[in-house]
Amino acid sequence: MATINAPTMDRRSNTDRRVHVHARERSAMSAVDYIAMALLIIGGLNWAMVGLFDVDMVATLFGPGTPATRIVYVVVGLAALYSIYTTAKMVGSKRR
Repeated sequence: MATINAPTMDRRSNTDRRVHVHARERSAMSAVDYIAMALLIIGGLNWAMVGLFDVDMVATLFGPGTPATRIVYVVVGLAALYSIYTTAKMVGSKRR
């Protein structure tokens, strides 16, 4: 009888481990990833408005050619570079 109960106990501990693995998979994106995604969305919408309506919201809010406008553009560009790095890292890990 003792041998029948032993696998049952192992199965229970395996499901507990699976729950923890799934919990780690859900939190794959960090705060930096969410910030980069938000900046890319804002930058993409700004470029859509420039292309469709010839309205640059960043320049409208901060003034054309001001240092604040240039900083916003640089930060959005850095977010794009970070996203390229993150995508390359994800592709590399899936190939293994």
